[in-house]
Amino acid sequence: MTLPDHTRRDFIKRAAFLPLAASGFGLGATSAFAAVEPVKRAGGPFLKVSCNAYSFAHLLGKSGEMNLLQLADVCAKLNFDAFDPTGYYFPGYEKNGPGVPTDKFIFELKRRAFDLGLGISGTGVGNNFTIADKAARALDVQRIKNWTEVAAKLGAPVLRVFADTQMRAETWESVSQGATRDQVEAWIADDIRACAEHAAKFGVIIGVQNHGDFLKTADQLIALIKRVDSPWCGAIVDTGYFKAPDPYAEMAKAAPYAVNWQVKQSPYGVEKQAEAPTDLKRLLRIVRDSGYRGYLPIEALSPRGAGSGYDPYTIVPKFLADLRAAIVATA
Repeated sequence: MTLPDHTRRDFIKRAAFLPLAASGFGLGATSAFAAVEPVKRAGGPFLKVSCNAYSFAHLLGKSGEMNLLQLADVCAKLNFDAFDPTGYYFPGYEKNGPGVPTDKFIFELKRRAFDLGLGISGTGVGNNFTIADKAARALDVQRIKNWTEVAAKLGAPVLRVFADTQMRAETWESVSQGATRDQVEAWIADDIRACAEHAAKFGVIIGVQNHGDFLKTADQLIALIKRVDSPWCGAIVDTGYFKAPDPYAEMAKAAPYAVNWQVKQSPYGVEKQAEAPTDLKRLLRIVRDSGYRGYLPIEALSPRGAGSGYDPYTIVPKFLADLRAAIVATA
């Protein structure tokens, strides 16, 4: 039996919306994302290694011996799968302002990465959402919004932000001027949510990185992400900044929510790199057990003070080789 034309047209219209409704992106999509759950993955773990630009911080920053285009060349020569060009090192970045690089530079770097066969695993900016000064936080929100647009142009899927105080010798308790933890978490969540809403328009995920101050544990990291309550916000699991008796247990708890990682040389901080290096096989088993698929950016850090002996041209290749060996050994 042949359907009348108007019936056939109605059926086609309704059928067109079925995949959207089933995936949660049709009407009612908001309710589908109301409860933030671990990232849904398929296909088992699949891991690639990236280099965070901060590993070359001195050369990219104070000394001025390297720029991001040159960093891309170095990462290609070392056979990284990708690199993470941190916002601090772009021309036009403003530490206390909303400035962004020109499209000309963004696209030049994007093209260079493509020519080198490098992915761009993410990027990041500085911010301080624990501070009581609303105007300062608003400026940081605007900076992050601007940089989500930079990330989209660059092809970076994730933009790193902080929920910890980024001021030396200060903590969230001191800069929040007597606010309770719940009050501070509420305004951090509001600020990050505003950023995520803007980032969603450009297809960029806001990644919240634990940094050992407001976010010392996986429970605190997860609680904040759930309070933000956005499908465009997830965890960046920094393996070197959980302040808990067993940092590996914290990594394991946070791993299901990871949209990216920061793999450090020690889970106990930069000063413990020599005596307590990261057990990379243990870390990789955690990553694999979570089903994570994506980049593992390494971030090698230089201990503070002159004469630390930090040479990224020696340390980064060794760390890369050790991580790749752990990936193979745990496959």
